[in-house]
Amino acid sequence: MRLPPGKIPKDILEEVVFKNLGIKRKEVILGPSAGIDGAVIDLGNKSLITAMDPITGALERIGWLAVNINANDVATFGAEPMFFLSCILLPEKTDRKIVETICTQMDKDAKELGIAIIGGHCEVTPELPNPIVIGCTMSVTEKGNYVTAGGAKPGDKLLFTKSAGIEGTAILAADREKQLKRALVPMLLESAKNFYCQISVVKDAITAFKTGGVTAMHDPTEGGIFGGIHEMADASRTGVRISESEILIAEETTEICKFFKIDPLQLMSSGALLIAVKPNSLEKTLESLKKQKIGASVIGEFLKSPNTRLLMRKDGKETSLVRPEYDHLWQALQKKL
Repeated sequence: MRLPPGKIPKDILEEVVFKNLGIKRKEVILGPSAGIDGAVIDLGNKSLITAMDPITGALERIGWLAVNINANDVATFGAEPMFFLSCILLPEKTDRKIVETICTQMDKDAKELGIAIIGGHCEVTPELPNPIVIGCTMSVTEKGNYVTAGGAKPGDKLLFTKSAGIEGTAILAADREKQLKRALVPMLLESAKNFYCQISVVKDAITAFKTGGVTAMHDPTEGGIFGGIHEMADASRTGVRISESEILIAEETTEICKFFKIDPLQLMSSGALLIAVKPNSLEKTLESLKKQKIGASVIGEFLKSPNTRLLMRKDGKETSLVRPEYDHLWQALQKKL
């Protein structure tokens, strides 16, 4: 069976990847599992949190994305990102300028987030069509002072910050600008390209976590909002009911998705954050985010049965919450227009 672009399907992760993990060590408090984007290592009275992600679908701002996407995964634990390593793979005929561009981007954004770049690897790789940057971010926090994507409980409310499809919108606006000029007015297209500025969720996550009452957090990347919600419910072993009308979709995202005939709710959504909150902490969390000028809405709640994944459509009809087979970014990038 040929696999689709993007993340490996959940069944293959569980049947193959998660069954080949080397030895078990007592220091590993949280290891690989569905819906979890990082690991937790016991360091005595401290906890080490680490996460890894590649940047493969974007030709613009690849170094910037590598730092921010990896920082997001650590921040969803409620921990401030501290350290970053990168593995930079470059196509043949790469020149010095490309190396400088990637490294200066990483340097600038690492400084803005308070992150030290502590090492990695850089090479020219034969037969590689485009640059790839694989990043790893780490943080150290007080022992147990974190949440995971798997901590949501039945009855918890699900908050959603910003809007759907942020990263996918930015990538398509930059990489498919020539095609999109035929459909979008210049002002809207330029605004879509600037969606990169929204991709960090470090501020969102740290603000929510420090408020108290947060039980789980997750940043929806591949598979978009729908994919992220399923991953969070998988990790928490819960069900979920979602209200489609409460999910904000920016005009730029809507128009780009119309052009490529893709679903904005299944489009790569780094920049948004899913937050599970105890009902009695809901208003306090919303107020804290508002004070930081972070838009957030209540889009649903977690349910007891893991098999119950429901979506209330805008027309009032209730359907099953679709589980994306792949991110719709890949579908758009493969279209010949």
